[in-house]
Amino acid sequence: MNNYPIATILGGGGFIGRYLVRNLSKNNYRCFIPTRKPYQKGYLKTQTTPGAIEFIEFNTNNFSEIENAIKNSDVVINLIGILYETRKQKFTKIHSDIPDIVSKLCAKHKVKKFIQVSAIGSNKESKSAYQRSKFSGEEKSLMNFKNTVILRPSVVCGPEDNFTNLFSKLSFSPIIPLVGINYNFQPIMVTDVADAIMKAIETKNNEGKIYEIGGPKIISFGEMVKSIMQKIGKKRFITSLPMPIAKIQSSILSLLPIPPVLTRDQCEILSEADNVVSNNFLKISDLGIKPKDVEQEMEKWLFRYRDGGQFAKVK
Repeated sequence: MNNYPIATILGGGGFIGRYLVRNLSKNNYRCFIPTRKPYQKGYLKTQTTPGAIEFIEFNTNNFSEIENAIKNSDVVINLIGILYETRKQKFTKIHSDIPDIVSKLCAKHKVKKFIQVSAIGSNKESKSAYQRSKFSGEEKSLMNFKNTVILRPSVVCGPEDNFTNLFSKLSFSPIIPLVGINYNFQPIMVTDVADAIMKAIETKNNEGKIYEIGGPKIISFGEMVKSIMQKIGKKRFITSLPMPIAKIQSSILSLLPIPPVLTRDQCEILSEADNVVSNNFLKISDLGIKPKDVEQEMEKWLFRYRDGGQFAKVK
């Protein structure tokens, strides 16, 4: 295995990471996975050949171990991201500072390619701290290392996601209020995102490029939640929650130790431009991928929320 290509995947134990590790292993990559809690990521080793994965203890205050991994890597992929801030984790540190440091290390050690996974909507002028920090991470990565490729996915869905599963769990309530009910996005399967990263690694002469990747359908927030309810056989009343009320509510709930379903920063995102692929950058089709329909695919994992389980009939 010493002759196999090596990839360092930051965030390799997360939602997208588990699928990407599987893809890399199929393509004979050895994987270095920096993680804060290596003992919790052992399940990844069941997806690869013995010896293909090596865990590295990761501390955001000490990049020495990661530098050793990057020094020996052919490619580096950064998947690290957070949806909301906590006392210890801030958008700027996670989305801007880490890509800044990692891209400089890639340049220092002449890595072949650095893949920075960002998000559609990243914009330095955004009211959302999340989107501003994502753009800052992109900007620094491209400036520090010429062999950087940026991938901006829309909302990523799959069996372990925090979107379709969340609203399935919220179906206990007869009424589901939504802020930004007409907000459009382009949900994409996690397997397609993992495939896109793999293709971005393999594609030649795409250094410095940005890909915006989404699924085959543009759908509104409200219609997507209705589709989730239909898949699990629950009839629920979906209603619009006015933005001013949502912001007040999210600000109050943010004081609790457990983050609210919707944060004030996410309210800002929902008040801005739709989360869809623009015509300003490369697309998933440029990577030769035909994305799957999330609405069709999500039935494969949402059955567990039906009354009666997998074999219950949906009315």
